[in-house]
Amino acid sequence: MTSEIREFQVFVKPAGARCNLSCSYCYYLDKGFLNPGSPSGCMNDEVLELYIRQHIEATTGREIIFSWHGGEPTLAGLEFFRKAIRYQKKYKPADRVIINGIQTNATLLTEEWGIFLKQENFFAGVSLDGPEKYHNLLRRDRHHKLTYQRVLRGLEIIRKHEIPFEILVVISDANVHAPLELYHFLKETGAAYVTFLPLVEKDASGVQAVSPRSVRPSDFGRFLAAVFDEWLEKDIGAVKVQIFEEALRDAFNQEHTLCIFRKECGAVPVVEMNGDFYSCDHYVDSDHLIGNLKDKSLAGMLDDQRQRTFGQNKRTSLPRYCLECEVLSMCNGECPKNRFMVTPTGEQGLNYLCEGYRYFFNHCRPFIDEVAHVWKI
Repeated sequence: MTSEIREFQVFVKPAGARCNLSCSYCYYLDKGFLNPGSPSGCMNDEVLELYIRQHIEATTGREIIFSWHGGEPTLAGLEFFRKAIRYQKKYKPADRVIINGIQTNATLLTEEWGIFLKQENFFAGVSLDGPEKYHNLLRRDRHHKLTYQRVLRGLEIIRKHEIPFEILVVISDANVHAPLELYHFLKETGAAYVTFLPLVEKDASGVQAVSPRSVRPSDFGRFLAAVFDEWLEKDIGAVKVQIFEEALRDAFNQEHTLCIFRKECGAVPVVEMNGDFYSCDHYVDSDHLIGNLKDKSLAGMLDDQRQRTFGQNKRTSLPRYCLECEVLSMCNGECPKNRFMVTPTGEQGLNYLCEGYRYFFNHCRPFIDEVAHVWKI
């Protein structure tokens, strides 16, 4: 094991790409054919125990963080997660702390789930795209039925059992024009943590084309600025908005915690239900398959040169236009999956969302600079 601190977060997929919903923008539903798992449709006991042991062994810090993702991870069933907790307790060193997070659409949560998640100190991330008129547009089930009320029932279970939770909101062309309506709604849910996820879908009709439901960069920038102003006036310290927290890290010369804004990526891989290790949630394909837990350790794959190169390419592939940008330290070119535009000078590799991020980060820059000044006094 390396003597350096190894920072990583694995998106582990206990049920693979399986999901009870069929959200129109989901990029993971078509990944099931790549990763055959057990006949039950979820990670089998052998892989589960192997993964948990290797994850604990790969962690060099005091906190050991497990992130259960999908598809929809609750489809693996409560008994699966009870076994996961037993394996965690079996292999956890006495001086370590284990933290579990689960990203869910919340529609399958029951009282039994609520009791379990609370008892085992889970943190929940809940997907909710705002008020009903926005959420139901793109988040339907496999029978095209509406899901909003089912999400609210699941969220009520989370609140009832006082499970800490975050709301993740996909910002599309449908809801980007209602920033304050969306933000006020999210506060009413009681969420202390909010993450905005811009929808960017490449369209097959052209290299630089995006789908009509994708958010437009300028709209996204104005959306963030409007919410920021409201947050700064009324909610700073009470509500944590992930992108605002990341911007504030610049005031303290701290490295970003969110992978899309870090200088290099590669520390948020995927472990599929059959033990396959992929470079990133957005790169689950044969070109980015590093190995399998049965053949190579998790630590070995995290440190694999192919994985390191994947992460370093984020920094080394930046066009000069980005390197000379006044808000480079806040953005670092965002996620490589969105770098399919051409710069004003003709360079390849500009992020589709550049205009929006540049607008927002410059908008909040005076506050960030003020915080930095006070901090240095």
